[in-house]
Amino acid sequence: MEPPEGPQVVAEVVRGLRSGAPFVESLHHGTVVGLGRDGAVALRVGAPDKPVFPRSAVKPLQAAAMLRAGLDGVFLSRNIPSDLLAVVASSHSGEPAHLARVLEILSVAGYSADALRCTADLPLGTAAAEAHLRAGGRAEPVLMNCSGKHAGMIACCVAAGWPVTNYTEPDHPLQQTIRHTIEELTGEEIAGTTVDGCGAPLFAFSLTGLARGLRAMVQAAPGSPERRVVDAMRAHPELVGGVGRPDTDLMRAAPGVLAKNGAEGVTLVATLDGHTVAIKIADGSGRAGIPVALAALNRLGALPGADIPGHTDLDLAQLALLGAPPVLGGGRPVGSLRVRLPG
Repeated sequence: MEPPEGPQVVAEVVRGLRSGAPFVESLHHGTVVGLGRDGAVALRVGAPDKPVFPRSAVKPLQAAAMLRAGLDGVFLSRNIPSDLLAVVASSHSGEPAHLARVLEILSVAGYSADALRCTADLPLGTAAAEAHLRAGGRAEPVLMNCSGKHAGMIACCVAAGWPVTNYTEPDHPLQQTIRHTIEELTGEEIAGTTVDGCGAPLFAFSLTGLARGLRAMVQAAPGSPERRVVDAMRAHPELVGGVGRPDTDLMRAAPGVLAKNGAEGVTLVATLDGHTVAIKIADGSGRAGIPVALAALNRLGALPGADIPGHTDLDLAQLALLGAPPVLGGGRPVGSLRVRLPG
């Protein structure tokens, strides 16, 4: 029998009991692909070969393209520091540490925040947004979670001698370099182009291609542009997302794992040995992404469970929490999100 082609139920939200059994309040449908250590597709739910918009999950590939285009050239050390590179690949929460690094990248390139072409926004992190508003702040481009990527794009244009004012246009040399890099790493031709929420071009390709692209970066030679992005993100998980962000929390709980979330329910996770999963939640919700990714990695044998001793580098309690986040009622747990991975 052929597997179903559409998104399948991959998670359920349970709140309380009904006739003594868990009451299922909501269902999340999704598409999942998992690559084994050898790079072959070892897990497939739905139709992961159909094009999707990867949203911010593609930022590691975009950052690698910027390094290929000469981003290092604006730095006196001839090498962008790893913390700044992590911010270039980030969807940061707008915390002070994030904003300081965005402004540092711009300053090195000789520009101010006025050059950013991303949309004005408030910080993505709740605490950061509340603090900003209490101080009388308003929405600004530098606060937008993609401002690190945009700052990197501006610095890359300066290094390469390309115009800055139109750096978000699809036919700009930078965006063409990003497109070609994505096609090379994913092994696919771009299926369509639109505009991302931040105003930069957004290219469509498959979840399988997205997983293969990240796996290629994880497996790349040390010191290569691709591996430098991976190593920077792993070294600075707090700069990739922020306080309370699931991808940041996962990288902290499982050193060596690389995680990147994107809007509209896209999640991308890879391990040191090349196991990689890519997920698209059909309803666009982000809450099921990391739990489904952890279940998929466990299905692939890539992450140990709490019953396996000897893994002192893993925060098993945090991994368990990320794998089944609680549902709160009156401020206390009354249920949880539970993964229902088919197969």
